[in-house]
Amino acid sequence: MRTISARAVSALAALLVAAASLLGLAVPASAAQGEPAAAPGALPQVLRVGTEGVYPPFSYAGPDGLTGFDVEYMRALGNKLGVQVQFVQVPWDGMFAALSAGRIDVVANQVTRNPERAALYDLSQPYVESTGVVVVADDNTTIKGLGDIRGKRAGENLTSNWADVARSNGAQVVGVDSMDLAIQNLRQGSVDVVVNDKLAVRNFLASQTNPGVKIVAETNDRSQSVLAARKNSGYLPQLDQGIAALRADGTQQRLYDKYFTPESTTPSDWQLIKDNAWPMLRATLLVTIPLTAVAFVVGLVLAMGVAMARMSTNRLASAPARLFISLMRGIPVLVLLFLIYYGLPQFGIELRPFVAAAIGLSLYVAGYAAETIRGAIQAVPRGQWEAAQTIGMNHSTALRRIVVPQAARTAVPPLSNTLIGLLKDTSLAAPILVVELFRQAQVAAAPTFRFATLYGLAALYYWLACVALTFLQSRVESRVSRFVA
Repeated sequence: MRTISARAVSALAALLVAAASLLGLAVPASAAQGEPAAAPGALPQVLRVGTEGVYPPFSYAGPDGLTGFDVEYMRALGNKLGVQVQFVQVPWDGMFAALSAGRIDVVANQVTRNPERAALYDLSQPYVESTGVVVVADDNTTIKGLGDIRGKRAGENLTSNWADVARSNGAQVVGVDSMDLAIQNLRQGSVDVVVNDKLAVRNFLASQTNPGVKIVAETNDRSQSVLAARKNSGYLPQLDQGIAALRADGTQQRLYDKYFTPESTTPSDWQLIKDNAWPMLRATLLVTIPLTAVAFVVGLVLAMGVAMARMSTNRLASAPARLFISLMRGIPVLVLLFLIYYGLPQFGIELRPFVAAAIGLSLYVAGYAAETIRGAIQAVPRGQWEAAQTIGMNHSTALRRIVVPQAARTAVPPLSNTLIGLLKDTSLAAPILVVELFRQAQVAAAPTFRFATLYGLAALYYWLACVALTFLQSRVESRVSRFVA
């Protein structure tokens, strides 16, 4: 084993600090959002509203951006209360985690009032009342109501009120991220039944030429949809006042009539591609590719320091490096992103979504690339080190001018694979509010249920990006080959 000085420890620490500084690591919550200070208990001037964006007719992507009953209702409520509404698209299963972590101020996504939620959050007066329906495939003749779903597979959001209804009636709940995916699983036979909001299901049935599912029964309960805020936020008096005002001036009824009596419209596949090609390409160019580039460069810098420490004979350097590599290769990327984005706010550290994703993906790259770099360096024949020492080079000079250029030839192919894998893994940043390529495809597919068309377009964009990276890899390999006889 070649000897690497204990200075690798301080070098590694410096690299970590520099990387954190480069990414703008920690900022206070209010500073991160650039919000003016509000009086205690008063609504902030910029009210961050969490909504899915994939739950028509309540919130979904329209031709001109985010729209739906909840979206228009909150804009009208903001006007009544004199605050600016800023929508933050959050997957439902991460909605209350985002609320508790201070990522959003209010949830407007058909939150159903129940005692458990009332104990944990501030819940407003109801602004919509509905009921649930039992939905099955067209050819299903065995399920006629809630009494028939015992032992059946029900596709539901795990944290939704409808999951509780299905579970309490003996169904086996299968977790899905949104209603559109639940219906798709039902049509494919992956689940037997879906229990969901009557208004949302009726909107789906009216917007499809051949929906493939049917309503067989309604639930007995009345669902009251409310706005949710953090416990003891002090927002309820203003929110309730605004809800009452919108009910009194007819705004609520006007929006109800607009969104819950839809006309049947089924856009063609070509029209969907035409409408969404640019938004998805823009998400690729402005989010997916920059996130990949930042995470790879920072991760590569960290990986070099970790690899040097890993090869050191000083246990103070090698032991932490071994632990770092073990952790980064052992923790799933999605779990790591959740720990950084939703976990750190509990300790007073709040990161912007892009920054949190860049840090998590950089650490992931560092864990894998460190072993690639170490293997490439150790593959250089020992005689190269001895020859460098013979002509008077010290260890660092030999490493920089002799060993690393030769090791690069060995390291480029596996590092390129890491880069291509990283590009695709950016899709895991969607649950922490990063609207990258795949999240944009999900948002576009939700109102139409045309998954093959829009996910196929996303796959095409990913493939073209990977082709470009493969071409770049071949050019880099040719360039570094000049260092090898």
